[in-house]
Amino acid sequence: MRSVLVSGAGIAGLVFAYWARRHGLEPVVVERAPGLRAEGHGVDLRGAGREVVRRMGLEDAVRAAGTGEQGIAFTDWTGRTRARVGREVFAGFGGEGPTAELEVLRGQLATLIRDAAGPGVEWVFDDHIAAIDDRGSGPVRVRLAGGGSYEVDVVVAADGIGSATRRLVFGEHDEQGRAWFRPVGVSLAYLTVPRRRGDGSWATWQHDPGGRSVILRPDPVGTTRAALSFLAPPCLRGRDPDAQKALLTGRFIDVGGAAPRVLDALAAASEFYAEDVGQVRMPAWSRGRVVLLGDAGYCPSPISGMGTTLAVVGAAVLAGELARCPDPAAAFAAYEERMRPYVDRAQELPPGTPYTGLPRTRWGIRVLHAALRATATPPLTGMMGRFLSPPAHTIDLPSHLTTAAHG
Repeated sequence: MRSVLVSGAGIAGLVFAYWARRHGLEPVVVERAPGLRAEGHGVDLRGAGREVVRRMGLEDAVRAAGTGEQGIAFTDWTGRTRARVGREVFAGFGGEGPTAELEVLRGQLATLIRDAAGPGVEWVFDDHIAAIDDRGSGPVRVRLAGGGSYEVDVVVAADGIGSATRRLVFGEHDEQGRAWFRPVGVSLAYLTVPRRRGDGSWATWQHDPGGRSVILRPDPVGTTRAALSFLAPPCLRGRDPDAQKALLTGRFIDVGGAAPRVLDALAAASEFYAEDVGQVRMPAWSRGRVVLLGDAGYCPSPISGMGTTLAVVGAAVLAGELARCPDPAAAFAAYEERMRPYVDRAQELPPGTPYTGLPRTRWGIRVLHAALRATATPPLTGMMGRFLSPPAHTIDLPSHLTTAAHG
């Protein structure tokens, strides 16, 4: 087995392509966008994910491209800072809190990984899978929307939480009619806003009554990254961008502080990303010769802080198992056996999610801020760390990840 077609040039697909080449496989990466997606906010690399990047020889480059975020200042609806939690506090429980040791813009991380993949990867942009013919024996026949076709040994669906490839192979629901996507009751939008003089190296997280928040985070490219989040049943997916903007504006029109600045930028934004937050839970990550990777198979939601780490680790493990096992079914089983416990722990969100992080009342916001102030108190740092630090280290990386980068 040698040929693999990957649907999606996100972080999962890119890391898989890197390790597939190191193991002597022949990856073809098909991406719907016309090029690598440059947009996106900071992503965290934690625990085993950081270790995989180190073994790829990219840790120093990722660190150099970091956002430089020093911590988070939490403000209330008046704009007054009520708690400040710095990087040094997060370092007290392993640097794995909301401000992680390695934070980098998603687009910059994607570029670094693609450059590191080197020759031997075939890239197909501005196209996507239209049909898959997997007859169980022999190659999988893949037809692209642009008219091209491939015969490959394996198809890897790494095309995100709304994976069209997953829909082609698995449908949208389980046998009981329950969707693979499980909402957690939060919707959010990410965008870039012009940098102002007062924007520094600290993020600000503004909580407002009604379960709403406005986040501003530094970046290294001269702008500021913003996010709007609010408690709600799914309401953004399936709407066109203008309808999403109108809904977001309606939700935040009466909010002060940083909200008017973000809404002004939203009105003029040609690129922004809005989503209903949720998880993808699948009873199995493969069917025939098609396998799910990253958010397509096991999105833990942004609330977990583990999405990028699961994508990176899963991609490295899957590539190694496909190289080690001639039979795809055996490779998929080994991949799932190693990754499933790690994913299960990552998908266990903190108690009270999402309401503890997005209080609906002023009293609830005051309680949250008091708890956050306590994180800076040494006797309580460890206790708070259990809630703010995701289980990023709870997997043993296979030995082939040590040698493949040098092969």
